Amino acid sequence: MSTSGKPLMPCVQIDADLTALNTFGLPARAGHLLRVRSVEEARQACAFIKDRPGGVSGLSLILGGGSNLVLRGEPLDSVLKVEIPGRRRLIDAESDILVEAGAGENWHDFVCWTLDQGWPGLENLSLIPGTVGAAPVQNIGAYGLEVAERIESLDALDLASGELERFDAPACQFGYRDSVFKRQPGRWLITAVRFRLPRHWQPLIRYGELERELAENGLDAPASRQISDAVIALRRRKLPDPAELGSAGSFFKNPVIDAGQCAALLAAHPALPHHPQPDGREKLSAGWLIEQCGWKGRRLGPAGCYAQHALILVNHGGATGADILRLASNIQNDVFRRFGVELEPEPVLV
Repeated sequence: MSTSGKPLMPCVQIDADLTALNTFGLPARAGHLLRVRSVEEARQACAFIKDRPGGVSGLSLILGGGSNLVLRGEPLDSVLKVEIPGRRRLIDAESDILVEAGAGENWHDFVCWTLDQGWPGLENLSLIPGTVGAAPVQNIGAYGLEVAERIESLDALDLASGELERFDAPACQFGYRDSVFKRQPGRWLITAVRFRLPRHWQPLIRYGELERELAENGLDAPASRQISDAVIALRRRKLPDPAELGSAGSFFKNPVIDAGQCAALLAAHPALPHHPQPDGREKLSAGWLIEQCGWKGRRLGPAGCYAQHALILVNHGGATGADILRLASNIQNDVFRRFGVELEPEPVLV
């Protein structure tokens, strides 16, 4: 609160450059960039936007770490940058530990903090870029774990009403790289997330690549920190540093197809990686499909496929959102022509 007793307005920047606020490094500008560090500031930001022509419809984007985002380049109206801090333990029970983090906390820093406290459970998700608040939107996942498996509940501000609501995990409607928040962009602003971490922890190392990495280091019964270190090593070998080469991580979802189509593809391509799903369908490796089409390491103007991993699209310098989407479209067309499989982009396209 200010000394006058009135709520402090969030920081508002006029005609803001968003280039440095997205890990792709794509150029874009916002008429108003509002940085919020509390629920009250988020409410004030909503009121600010409602008072402008167009009201809530003028909200173009809710921005976290900007790590799963493609900015097309058109001028944006109002952008909310969520910077709500905070980490705390809520419950320490015999079976599990409940911890809470503000939506603006850096995801990897939060994971490291839980491990430093002796609370394992998130180590497989180490080094994923972005913020805590963005993690449930995308239902981030890696090396055999999705964040939905650890989320107990979260708080989200209804941007239309200004009411703060609590969502338990089922209400979040989590799916593969999906949630109710992703399907309703601009309606909810996540302010805090609570995670239930197992007291009687068991290592989750069934993912083949991670299992091999640990075995090569002689770790048959790894501790949570050792799993985290292995994940970090794997990600650093495969993924570019956004500070050196702009990207949004994995650009396409791994496609899920029916068993019959998978069988036909295997007959023609016996080396095709595939993973049975609980519903009887099969999940394919998007990276493998792209690499078979010759895109790994290939450039199309200033945009290209990363030389170390075909699933990563990168900005070699000066790329725009249009350049990235043109490259993505060419890759999608080639994969469909060769395999009959449609690739769906993973990042949010703004």
